[in-house]
Amino acid sequence: MPDYGRMDPFSFAGSKDVDHPVSVRIMNLEGDEPPVKYSTLLDRPDLRHIGSNTGPFSDLYVTVQVWAGSKPFTVPVQTAYKPFRSERKWNEWLELPITYKQLPVNAHLAITMWDLSPTGGKRALDHAIPFGGTTLPLFDADNQVQKGRQKCLVHRHKHADGTDNSKTPALVAAKRKANARNSDVTPQDKDAEELDRMEKLFKKHEMGEIPRVDWLDQMVFRSFEKRGLQAAKSSMKMLQRQRAVNGDRGNEADDDDEGSIDDGRPSPSIFLLNVELPRFDFPVVFADHEYEPPPISALQSLSASQGNLSQRQPQVHFGPGINALGESSDGFGARLIKVYDPEVGLRDNPAEAKHRRLFRSSHRHGILDKDLKPNAKVRDELNMIMSYSPTHVLSPEETDLVWKFRYHLTRDKRALTKFVKSVNWGDQSESKQAIQVLGRWTEIDIDDALELLGPSFDNPAVRSYAVDRLRKADDQELLLYLLQLVQGLKYEHISVDSEHDGTQDSSLAKFLIQRAAANFMLGNYLYWYLMVECDDHSPEQGLDNRNIYRKVAYEFMTELVKQPGGSEDRKTLLRQAELIAILSKISGEVKVSNESIAKKVERVKNFFADAKNELVTIDPPLPMPLDPSIKITGVAPDQVTVFKSSLNPIKCTFKTTTGSSYSIIFKLGDDLRQDQLVIQIITLMDQLLQKENLDLKLSPYKILATSTTAGASQFVQSQSLSSIVGKFKANPALAYLRHHNPDDRQPLGVRPETLDTYVKSCAGYCVITYILGVGDRHLDNLLLAPDGHFFHADFGFILGRDPKPFAPVMKLSKEMVECMGGVNSEHYQMFKQYCFLAYTALRKSSNLILNLFSLMVHANIPDIRLEPDKAVMKVRERFHLELTEEEAIVYFGNVIEGTLTAFAPVVIDKLHEWAQALRA
Repeated sequence: MPDYGRMDPFSFAGSKDVDHPVSVRIMNLEGDEPPVKYSTLLDRPDLRHIGSNTGPFSDLYVTVQVWAGSKPFTVPVQTAYKPFRSERKWNEWLELPITYKQLPVNAHLAITMWDLSPTGGKRALDHAIPFGGTTLPLFDADNQVQKGRQKCLVHRHKHADGTDNSKTPALVAAKRKANARNSDVTPQDKDAEELDRMEKLFKKHEMGEIPRVDWLDQMVFRSFEKRGLQAAKSSMKMLQRQRAVNGDRGNEADDDDEGSIDDGRPSPSIFLLNVELPRFDFPVVFADHEYEPPPISALQSLSASQGNLSQRQPQVHFGPGINALGESSDGFGARLIKVYDPEVGLRDNPAEAKHRRLFRSSHRHGILDKDLKPNAKVRDELNMIMSYSPTHVLSPEETDLVWKFRYHLTRDKRALTKFVKSVNWGDQSESKQAIQVLGRWTEIDIDDALELLGPSFDNPAVRSYAVDRLRKADDQELLLYLLQLVQGLKYEHISVDSEHDGTQDSSLAKFLIQRAAANFMLGNYLYWYLMVECDDHSPEQGLDNRNIYRKVAYEFMTELVKQPGGSEDRKTLLRQAELIAILSKISGEVKVSNESIAKKVERVKNFFADAKNELVTIDPPLPMPLDPSIKITGVAPDQVTVFKSSLNPIKCTFKTTTGSSYSIIFKLGDDLRQDQLVIQIITLMDQLLQKENLDLKLSPYKILATSTTAGASQFVQSQSLSSIVGKFKANPALAYLRHHNPDDRQPLGVRPETLDTYVKSCAGYCVITYILGVGDRHLDNLLLAPDGHFFHADFGFILGRDPKPFAPVMKLSKEMVECMGGVNSEHYQMFKQYCFLAYTALRKSSNLILNLFSLMVHANIPDIRLEPDKAVMKVRERFHLELTEEEAIVYFGNVIEGTLTAFAPVVIDKLHEWAQALRA
């Protein structure tokens, strides 16, 4: 039980983890009753042939059933036939068809003993009539599972009542009148008190709570037998219980029409049923199983046009007399219970489906459809639809409009995704015609092709059409989207059968394998992306997805060796894996060792210098996994550094074939996939800005996750603003740049190109981190290179998440602005202009960025996994696509000014500074 052992010194288990069937041992029946008077038998012929009236040990059988919430949970289970001689003793285990983890907290065992009578009678089932019943709760007052032996009071002539307010409880507390005096209470027999005390001790001994001493135990048992348990139980204690039962029966007579059968006995009967429940090594406490809501993707895939159905719950319309006016459906006495079924919620409205079929049948085969032209008003409506973002859900009227003018829209590349969303792919005739129309469409952009590869589009023809568009992209462009395309494999129909070529069913898998096998740069990254997915054993990934990625990886290697030089490329990838394994080994040793940092550095240096590890000289040169264009020839042991953080990342420097060095930071114990995603998006945004002739001097350093718990990132020579503030007191960032790039002829004393690089990179990262909602920004993860390049690191919080309260939406500290010369300087005004240009340029490519995030929804990225259905919406909100370009510029200007004047970021930076000082 993984979650319960942490609460030392307590040791217990939750019932939801006990996968053991509920069972009960029916032991024996104690007690007796006076015989029925002979005169009564003469007057009551129906009592003559009842088994229990013919002898004190007549045959009985027992049925057991689990009840909860006043409803039966299982079918009854019955003891075998067994004739009795000297006592009613079954000693038989009954196993019920339910496990402890399935039990609710109000579960009861309803136990009924059945007598036989050829004439039947009240509450009879054929020839069986109830001898008596008792109801035992399976959880006690402390919500712990009942265990061990239990004595249950038998309610004579009654079925076991399994309802929540049971009239046949196994344990009945003695009732006293409110005005009763102590002197009126009959004192209990001392023998009965002693026997009661001994019974409790025996039960503790049986449960192992009292240590066993064999020779002493035997003496106690013999002494107890001599006292005569049967004689004591018929003494005053039994009379007191009888009085309690009589009091209950007196109350029950008012509300129980059946009451007790009057058989003319001189006094009531008292019986106790001994049962035994399974014992556990630890207390078992009730813990309910929490069922997650079924994901929409787990249900039958629907067309994108029906995506809006998942957003609304089905409406319930009441009929006459059922929750009519004046009758609330939410009250306790309501006759109708509304239950939301996600599967029903996803189904199409039958009336709307009929309307759509009728409407589209008139615009399906008509020749006039091909020449149908919209008027000015309809054209404006269509233009509005074309401007919708990928996350927008089309209404039924809009889908009908797109379908009606589909031939006209084939000339508009923006309209293809809207057309695909408007098609009912479940209608075979409509689907067939839609595929024919796809062939007439003008060439679409790459961002629309990526949207068609997302989870919303299941039709193979649509996905194949998108892959055909990707074929026209060059390898450099394909590399920008490779991370998302690998995630898109989850939505393909790929067979994992070892004898079947899975890529034949998936145009995307086949395309990626062919392109990656022909280009080692693509092949390098595809290999590592696939390896990380194969390594992901989290519940979110699932075995099916892992098998898909294993199949694609196998077929990629098979295709790779078929290429010229492919065998060498395959060996290169395996050598890269060996390098990562060696780095992981030493990182693991360093992390678990309790040595000082100096000793850890010495350990790593000795490890790298050891010729057995083959790191000092790497021959032939090996392409670096982070960047295959860099070929390394060996490691420089004297340039090793081990950082002080909890994971102790290792900085190691490699020698390259060009004579330069390449430094990386290898980290074990951390999932770098989120950082990898952010760096990939920053790289993409940098390319998009440069296409707009806007070079903001961004520094998207390389980063690669090699597994779910390890990865490497490129080391860029720089210093954090926190360390710069510690070195330089007045205007620290400017002093740092002036130290490395002095120019006395300039007003700020810094070379113009250095200051220009600083201003541009500050603007670029402010806009990008705002759009991505990067959180946990402080002076330790804001870095500044000596040549003026400013950049961010550590992207553990994105999409608006932040561990600190009142965190700003964008990080723009006073140290950053002071380096520009203050808010009134010309450089600060240029900074704002660059921000506006970058924000408006990236808004134009919002569809591409949103589609990339849509493909990453199921990528097991921590901050996306928290709310996968809202991840894309959070990015969309930062673009503010509802605003015009002028309104967006005004809005972003207010964001900048609000960040500068906010007081919370200053407090957060100061608190972080104190916290770091305390840690040091």
